[in-house]
Order: sequence, then C-alpha cells, then structure tokens
Amino acid sequence: MRYFIQLSYKGTNYHGWQIQPNATSVQETLQKAFSTVLRENIAFTGAGRTDTGVHAINFFAHFDYNDEIEDVDRLMFKINSFLPYDISISKIFNVSDDVHARFSALSRTYEYRTHSIKDPFLHEFSYKLNFPVDFNLMNEAADSLFKFSDFTSFSKLHTDTITNNCKIYKAEWHEKGSQNIFIIKADRFLRNMVRAITGTLLDVGKGKISISDFIKIIESKDRQNAGVSVPAKGLYLTEIQYPEGIIHS
Repeated sequence: MRYFIQLSYKGTNYHGWQIQPNATSVQETLQKAFSTVLRENIAFTGAGRTDTGVHAINFFAHFDYNDEIEDVDRLMFKINSFLPYDISISKIFNVSDDVHARFSALSRTYEYRTHSIKDPFLHEFSYKLNFPVDFNLMNEAADSLFKFSDFTSFSKLHTDTITNNCKIYKAEWHEKGSQNIFIIKADRFLRNMVRAITGTLLDVGKGKISISDFIKIIESKDRQNAGVSVPAKGLYLTEIQYPEGIIHS
C-alpha cells in the first residue's frame, strides 16, 4: 500500500532533502525513524529536492508498506517522538498506488524572505539586506519571467536534468511587516533556481543591472551572467499542489 506523509522541516542542520554520502539529509532521517517504528525497511520518495539549508513549511513524500496502517494517529505520534525537533510530521494518509509524490505534483511554491531592519529573531531564517533596493522595479523585472520557459541562466551547472524548461505561474514581491518576501510558483524548479533568480532581481533593485539586462541574462542561457545566489536560510518551500482528491483534508 502507498502512503503519503505531509511534513515540515527546518533545513539548517541538513544537506537538503535527498540522501547523499557522508551528509545528514531529511530523507535519511525520516527513513531511519519509520524503519525503526514499523520494523521494516522504509524508503521515501520526496516531492522534490531542497538544497542544503533550505526550509520546508509544507512538503510531501510517499512510501510503500506491505500492511495496512490501522492507527495513523498513533503511528504519527510515535514517529514524531523519534524525529529530531526540526522535522515534524503533520499527516499520514493512504493513496492509490499510481499516485507519486514527485510526478503527480502540479506545482510548487517557494518564498524567499528578506528583511532590512536588524532583528535577532530573523537572523537564522531571513536574509538581511544591507543595501536599499527598489521593490517596484524588482516586480517589473519579475514580470519578465512569464515570457520565458528556459531558465538555464538560473540553474546550477552540471545537473542531471533532461530539460531546463519550467512554467512559471507567479513571481512577485510582497511586503509583510518588516520583511519583503519573493513568492514564486511554477510547475517545476531547477537546482538553485529560486536563489539565483532572487539574487539577480536584487541586482535590479539596487541598480546594478537594468530590467533589459535582466531579460538579456535569461536569453543568454548562461549561469555566469546571472547574479550571485542568495543564502539558503531565507528560502522556504511553502506549497505543493496536487490534483483534487489526492490530499485529504
């Protein structure tokens, strides 16, 4: 039987979601906890891959299990007791065997959080801007993203992706109290894509490059032309959308 889990995690102490040698990952930590409690080798498939230090407010993964889980709430309580403080399971539910955490997803939404006023409570979770920026200009530049599908200029080099094409549905900056948050939604994302786009938009906001320069960077399909990637600590995966009926209320 196939089960979905809904979880959140603080990415500070992890080398991203995916298992990798000689590094602690969210996937490995989950698999150890579930395998211990269920007394069976449990392997997870995640909805995507978050990089080192990136957080997830809303993440999904699936696993296959030979038996029916009769008391889901009890299992969730046990798993959360095994997990470290920075990973939390909020839901476990059964899905049909053809539903896939990654391939069934319709879209993902990320937020990149910045702040401009010194705040000790935001230090670990948001990027402090030590320079003035024009957010209106950055929103104008962000509108250019809808005209393109190939985002090679914002992709980490030498990845194993077959295509660098993505469909962006939303890209805009919002003011929220002392923070300014970049929200971006797409059908898929490339490695490092959101942080590279954000860093390049900040170059627009501080007047280092123009909006026409931003467009030329996208058209060049060359990562070396784009801006520096902003720190991972400000990036959050906030939503994953699936076809209606998959995610139980």
